[in-house]
Amino acid sequence: MKRFFDSELETFRSDLLRMGEVAVRQVRDALQALVTGDVKLAERVIAADDELDELEKRIDTEAIRYMNLRSPIATELRLVIVGMKASHDLERVGDEATNIAKRALRLAAEPPLKPYVDIPRMAGIAVEMLRDALECFLHADNAKAVAVVKRDKEVDALNKQLYRELSSYMVEQPGTISRALELMFISKGIERIADHATNIAEEMVFLSDAQDIRHDESLKKGDKAL
Repeated sequence: MKRFFDSELETFRSDLLRMGEVAVRQVRDALQALVTGDVKLAERVIAADDELDELEKRIDTEAIRYMNLRSPIATELRLVIVGMKASHDLERVGDEATNIAKRALRLAAEPPLKPYVDIPRMAGIAVEMLRDALECFLHADNAKAVAVVKRDKEVDALNKQLYRELSSYMVEQPGTISRALELMFISKGIERIADHATNIAEEMVFLSDAQDIRHDESLKKGDKAL
């Protein structure tokens, strides 16, 4: 039997998914601004950060109100708690996108240090991870959630590779130092976005079956199944 206030939980879910859509858009736009040198797009990304902040506050307010007034059962309580944690991760994704856009603005005024290949590749993986993690929220797909967690190592490896390459540029060509540092910070921002996607995927497994897979290295390596 449906509880009479199920509509409140649907609103909560919808706001969280909306927040996810905005976060994904922000990351994509920030990377496009970087690659194309589009100053106006970078400025739009920076200006749009407030939308995610407001959504996070609304989700927190809805969650606290629901817990105070509705005496949620276990599954509802998990939804509310996971939703609050996921909204925090999504807000941090938005912050990283904003930081990337700010750096894109600075880099737009200078010639590219190198063709943008690795950074867009990293960002593509991070965005896929984020979208898949949010899809797990809709379909309770634990296998997909674990796949998201495992992909985090791809982004970590690309980040380390790019750091090594950019460090070589700085040593061999001191005039590239400022641009190389900006790209290092952008790469680190993308790596953090992948971390936030991983956090969300782990929480979705907890939401689905109350299993906490955080810090479970054997699961992430494929040594055991859920």
